[in-house]
Amino acid sequence: MRPTPARASHARRPTVTLGIGDVLPRGLRVVALLALVACAGEAPPEEATYENILHFDTDTVQLVRATDTIALTVELARTPEQQRLGLMERRRLAERAGMLFVYDTLQPATAGFWMFRTRIPLDIAFLDDSGVVRAVRQMAPCTSTMPQGCPTYEPGVPYRYALEAGEGAFARLGLAIGSRVLVPLLPADSGAARTTP
Repeated sequence: MRPTPARASHARRPTVTLGIGDVLPRGLRVVALLALVACAGEAPPEEATYENILHFDTDTVQLVRATDTIALTVELARTPEQQRLGLMERRRLAERAGMLFVYDTLQPATAGFWMFRTRIPLDIAFLDDSGVVRAVRQMAPCTSTMPQGCPTYEPGVPYRYALEAGEGAFARLGLAIGSRVLVPLLPADSGAARTTP
């Protein structure tokens, strides 16, 4: 899953012949790889292929419950490139794994997420500056081949973080509106200002 993007402008066509790695950003190379595999009539690559497309740091968030906390291992989507890729093309997600989208500023209530090229159903929780869950949505994979054919899941509230996990994970773990998530502190040079949870 990834945030709904702004319309991208088309890059100018190079006047010299370059290799695919010279023309496409790392995050777009997977699309080219999938197209080549599809044209060859072979099965799409397994999960391992997607692990090295774009590097995501990992950390742990703690879901605070009435009597205890539960750890969830998350990949951190901090840069615009990471946020655009998100969990796109993943075929599975471990029970206590997810992705935490980290924003420098508060995001508006209309800044939604979509499921274009996302293959697994996901839950998403939108968190405020202090890690309190303000909205939760369930998102189904989009089968459209065009981004415009995919619905957008808007939170309806401003948010600073968005936490994704596999379908039904939040219900099983007891996370709901009003729950607290302890968000990890990131180094000052990460580009994401943090508040202590």
